[in-house]
Amino acid sequence: MARRSRFSTVAPMIYGCLALALLSSCKQEVGSSQAPPVPEVGIVVATAQDVPDEPEFIGQSESSRPVEIRSQVTGILKEWFFKEGRDVKKGDRLYQIDPVPFHAAMLSAKAKVAQAEARLVQAKQNLARVKPLLAEQAVSTKDVDDAVAEEMAAKANLEGAKAELVKAKFDLDNTLIVAPISGMIERTRVYEGRLVSAQTDLLTIIQQVDPMYVIVSAPESFLLKRQRDSTAKRIQHPGVYQLRGVLTFADGTTYGQEGVLDLLDVGLKTDTGSRQARVVFPNHDRVLLPGQFVRVRFKGTVKTGAILVPQRAVQQGAKGSIVFVVGNEDKVEMREVQATSWQGNQWIVEQGLHVGDRIIVEGLHKIAPGAPVKPVPLPAPAATTVPTAAKPQPERAS
Repeated sequence: MARRSRFSTVAPMIYGCLALALLSSCKQEVGSSQAPPVPEVGIVVATAQDVPDEPEFIGQSESSRPVEIRSQVTGILKEWFFKEGRDVKKGDRLYQIDPVPFHAAMLSAKAKVAQAEARLVQAKQNLARVKPLLAEQAVSTKDVDDAVAEEMAAKANLEGAKAELVKAKFDLDNTLIVAPISGMIERTRVYEGRLVSAQTDLLTIIQQVDPMYVIVSAPESFLLKRQRDSTAKRIQHPGVYQLRGVLTFADGTTYGQEGVLDLLDVGLKTDTGSRQARVVFPNHDRVLLPGQFVRVRFKGTVKTGAILVPQRAVQQGAKGSIVFVVGNEDKVEMREVQATSWQGNQWIVEQGLHVGDRIIVEGLHKIAPGAPVKPVPLPAPAATTVPTAAKPQPERAS
């Protein structure tokens, strides 16, 4: 009886525990079948704004006046006076051609002039004697004509002798070669004892490096697009010769002075399909050197109605750049866009987006096209006015 009574007391307790365990398990199964929460994503609203449009091109510097130094006379180089690679001033002595033969030629030319002058005096005297005799019929008309012709020939001979003297003096003066401009002089190509040919042998070159030219080339595709944008009023252009240039060196440092565009070639170069432009930079401190490769960013043009998108929102899809936006009913939509260039830390998107689109910036790993999301507005990115010319590839969409 005692055993039966103890069993009747314990059994209800066991059954109760089992029932509680089953009930808890059922609640867990019901909870696990509920839909997951809608993910939150950070968005920014696309707006149109005017931003600087500052294209950048590779360029190469060159001196504003490279002057070749050549001799005007043929002779033996006797001496040279400058230090190679230094500054020279206009009028400084550079080379001395042996002047002795040229001095002798000038003396000979002076003697010929004196002889011609004497002959002219004699011819004039002869003409003065025969003219009165013609009236007295003491001489024939032919004698007078001969005297007139002799005087004219003497005058011509004198003019020829004077011309030879001018040439001889010119040659003598040019045996001393001086600097025609101020600038930096290169190494000499000739040394003492060398026979220098007139107007043929290159002696050296003087480079005028203040101001300095930088030559850049714009591809035809850029020029065509710029023309279309200007026609469609998508950019405000002040005019080609109002543009200013900012120079960046190979190490990333920026040159302290701006340049101005002063020459745009009339046509395209057939070998590269590009149009060259020349930018003039002051170079008082001789920081720029001929032959340097640099980057030049042109300032002055404004892009109107541009849509800027944070860089992290633009990804690389199978066909190009893509952006995810929150569409109708707060569902994700994928847009193919044309991201052309950087403006600070943002992309300039020219096609694929419209003003008012809600662009997903944060939480991209939580979404899929067509899935519902909960958009959370993010603070507007800080405005920046310094564009980056290089166009890196957007991140590939996962």
